[in-house]
Amino acid sequence: MDLKALREKLAKYEQSHLLDHWDDLSDDQKRALYDELMAFDFAELTEDFDKMAVTSANDASEKLDDHMQPLPADKCGSVLKATDEEKSEYERLSFAAISEGKMAILLLAGGQGSRLGVAYPKGMYDVGLPSKKTLFQMQAERIYKLQQNAAAQTGKSGKIAWYIMTSPSTVKPTKEFFKKNNYFGLAAEDVIVFQQGTLPCFTFSGKIIMASKHEISRAPDGNGGLYRALRNDGILADMGRRGVEFVQLYCVDNILVRVGDPVFTGYCISKKAECANKVVPKGFPEESVGITCLVDGHYQVVEYSEITPSAARLRNEDDSLTYWAANLCIHFFTLDFLRRVCNKHERELVHHIAKKKIAHVGADGSIVKPEKPNGIKMEKFVFDVFRFAENFVVWACVREDEFAPLKNAEGASDFTPTHCRNALYALNQKYVRAAGGKMVDGDTGKECPKMSSPAAVGEKNNNDDDNNNKVVVCEVSPLVSYAGEGLAELVGGKTLPTPVLLNSS
Repeated sequence: MDLKALREKLAKYEQSHLLDHWDDLSDDQKRALYDELMAFDFAELTEDFDKMAVTSANDASEKLDDHMQPLPADKCGSVLKATDEEKSEYERLSFAAISEGKMAILLLAGGQGSRLGVAYPKGMYDVGLPSKKTLFQMQAERIYKLQQNAAAQTGKSGKIAWYIMTSPSTVKPTKEFFKKNNYFGLAAEDVIVFQQGTLPCFTFSGKIIMASKHEISRAPDGNGGLYRALRNDGILADMGRRGVEFVQLYCVDNILVRVGDPVFTGYCISKKAECANKVVPKGFPEESVGITCLVDGHYQVVEYSEITPSAARLRNEDDSLTYWAANLCIHFFTLDFLRRVCNKHERELVHHIAKKKIAHVGADGSIVKPEKPNGIKMEKFVFDVFRFAENFVVWACVREDEFAPLKNAEGASDFTPTHCRNALYALNQKYVRAAGGKMVDGDTGKECPKMSSPAAVGEKNNNDDDNNNKVVVCEVSPLVSYAGEGLAELVGGKTLPTPVLLNSS
């Protein structure tokens, strides 16, 4: 080990404190720390921290109202405005792509279930459905059914490559979970688990934080770390070998997500879009969601904290909100666009600040657990690449049909397992009724009232019997129906006592 060279390197970037406890380390600990520090690109880290500090200062002092413009109408499609013929054409385009192996799906699944009170990946969580299916299983089954639907329409079987980005804490349990469950019917070679990178944590003054005498404090580099991971982990190359042309991205916590949504994807293909965002109309002006719009002529997701209340309340002539397109983190990309982003623009993505309470080693070598934020975790956002798109479109869906994220443990005011479970029941009940099925209470025989989805009210959550919204247990397996199709032959004209459980077997 060239300790002199390391000390000179650290001194150059004002990080000499990283070796304060060097003499206390074992030989193995010294070697591990030495190798880690020598591998750091301190010039890049310093540049990133400085850019982040400048951007954060600007964000704190300047609102974006004067730079924002609403989305052009010709760039916005909607599931409510599209005709049945148009939606059928969108599906045809998607199914053709699937049958030819041109479709891939990217899942962001780096989060632990710590806010849910569990120590395993959020995708492994069971929200309490009768089937006991986890988020991972439901999403895998939707992909399986999507492949079946594509084969039925085109007469040609094609596979969808499913790329799952994990974090250092979730990569191993995720791989083991899928292997243990035989990939839920998908081909093992089509489920590709990879890992996002990490970055050192910093003090507010730019010093790297030590988690212990010999360990750097690290954190995942945000969902925008996807682009570096796609390049460095060989995912772009793998997509190219498979002949992938279109990629749809989503987050693991949304229980209603239409994985690989053929209508959304087909719309994007029909518009020859290279990048797209699926959105829902804001529930109310002050809703705490990021909105998609133009900023200085480039597409961007603007956080709710970056615009003034007056801008949030702006309305069009038809009384709709001017800035209406709430971000769901469901995106579409062409592979060519991803290549351009990863190889040309990735370094242009600015890190954002997350102020956190970060445990660190004290001067005496003991571990200090701060009571208030003492440091910064740097992260990139996946949607910050929208500004690089030359042809960008937006697709609006119905919130209660497609968006109910799992974020909080029971007892919270919103986004709980109960919230997600009831949102799925309400959607499945809607499918059954639309297919001609009549649902009756299994005990009384009385017809069940329509159950409204808690997802319909945005962040204001309905729990079990909130607002007299009686829970009607109705679970339709994704292996039976992807999004309500094909149910008429199963339930049409039938009376179904609750609980209604439509399984594939």
